[in-house]
Amino acid sequence: MVYKILIVTSLFISNVFASIDFDKLKSFEAEFIQTVTNESQKTIEYKGEVFIKSSGKVLWRYKTPIEKNVYILGNIAIIDEPELEQAIYTSLEKSIDIIKLLKDSKKIGDDLYKAKLYEVDYFITLKDDKISSLSYKDELANSISIDFSKIKQNSEISDSIFTFFPPDYYDIIKK
Repeated sequence: MVYKILIVTSLFISNVFASIDFDKLKSFEAEFIQTVTNESQKTIEYKGEVFIKSSGKVLWRYKTPIEKNVYILGNIAIIDEPELEQAIYTSLEKSIDIIKLLKDSKKIGDDLYKAKLYEVDYFITLKDDKISSLSYKDELANSISIDFSKIKQNSEISDSIFTFFPPDYYDIIKK
């Protein structure tokens, strides 16, 4: 379930960022705090950094509470879990037409927009013409909120950070 949240969020966010301003953005990097709250009001908070290129390459580096790296490379997602010494490779089944999504988003407040994708409502908050947060409820009724800070747009990001070579001692899981 956590993997599904990571992958769906990664796909949605990466495609939204790839289209902001919405044509001029070539790269996006930021620190983030992702909060997941279940129906019982139990909360888990993830912190890390994200790197996105308009070419579709994405890396989410989770630093706490557990180290994890989520790579999105085309229609493949790789979840690198160093503490478990494993990597999970999975094919992505759903595509996201972000241009349609953004065109269909509705301004519902000064800097608040609402978009719908696969029956999920996403709320996007802008600050200084940049996405500062994203929130939604997943199909399991978890509330997910992602707040971004130290945002850099159109900075040079080397393609090498999107390359993952698992160590020989890793377990490789293919889904």
